[in-house]
Amino acid sequence: MRKILFILLGAVVFCGTANAQARVTATHRDGLIESYRAYIGEADLYNSKGARLTQPWQIIRQDRANFHQYGVRDRDDQSDSFFADPANRQALEQMLRNGSMTRDAANMIVRGNVWIDVDIYGGQGTGRWIDVTVSD
Repeated sequence: MRKILFILLGAVVFCGTANAQARVTATHRDGLIESYRAYIGEADLYNSKGARLTQPWQIIRQDRANFHQYGVRDRDDQSDSFFADPANRQALEQMLRNGSMTRDAANMIVRGNVWIDVDIYGGQGTGRWIDVTVSD
């Protein structure tokens, strides 16, 4: 039993170290692709069928679809070229999973009426992760 626990613990430590190393390695290869600032308004909280969105990544994705595809923009929303591509918007959930956002920021986004700053990282035109912060 002790041997199995030791093996499992070693595997967990190795996987965690491998993931951390992969992000560090990717950081050296990749860089900041683009940054933008957007206001998460009432229209961003609902999808195109009128259903209330409940996850921050859904709301950020809807904000970019509203901006690029539907022409629904909040005052002072900034443009970005990266999420103008629908395929990149589709990848937003995974990019956020790979990136960072605090729990407080996520809750504020779900409530809406908040400014967000988004940094898009990757390389050679491919986004790998985004970092999202809430600001005044």
